[in-house]
Amino acid sequence: MGDTQDWTAAPGAAERARSVLAAAWSCAVTADGAREEYVGAHTVTEDGAVRLAVPDDSALFGAVLCAPRQEPSALLEFADVAPVPVRHRIRARLWLSGWFAPSEGTLLFQPTRVVLRQSAGAVVVDLDEFTAARPDPLAGAEARLLTHLAEAHPDAVERLTRLVRPESLHAATRVAPLAVDRHGLTLRIERTRAHGDVRLPFHTPADDVAQLTERMHALLAQASAAACPRALQRQRADGDG
Repeated sequence: MGDTQDWTAAPGAAERARSVLAAAWSCAVTADGAREEYVGAHTVTEDGAVRLAVPDDSALFGAVLCAPRQEPSALLEFADVAPVPVRHRIRARLWLSGWFAPSEGTLLFQPTRVVLRQSAGAVVVDLDEFTAARPDPLAGAEARLLTHLAEAHPDAVERLTRLVRPESLHAATRVAPLAVDRHGLTLRIERTRAHGDVRLPFHTPADDVAQLTERMHALLAQASAAACPRALQRQRADGDG
């Protein structure tokens, strides 16, 4: 009988939503019939509220001040974009519905509904779970880590394909690191007219970059012991011809 796992192989919806929120650099705000884009203007509180710094003369700030009870309904949208250039780079979208109120010279947004859309579809995230969840510990470093892996260690990415089932690599034209979190690494497998994603789980979660380095070394050691996928062997042979 195989070993049992007492951890989640992928982040849950609430943790994923908090990770998207924590790593996003921009957001779109729709309120009072107007839509505005803000870059580098928001921060997130421990319980998942969004603090937004906007100019005093912005339409949004005026809507908050003039709304009844100073609680206008609003919709915030965040996009999770893959740091490595791949086809269809948006990995997830996050929508927060709720209300704004002035707070310490900024606008504080309290979400009342959270919707996360990923490739598998959209889910409504339980609000209590969203409030209690914490972002993935690697969310803030993910972009730097994946970019470094793709640009400085393409040989390691190729070696990791040895852990992918051969059928998943059929007709592959390119493999790139798409995402990493404390539970595993996701590879994007691109084909001429399609693509797919394969997840390589870590043997235990990584709670910081140092632990991630150890988990990656373990994956690479496992890959080194595996045979090179026949699909890639054929591609190399075709390319040499």
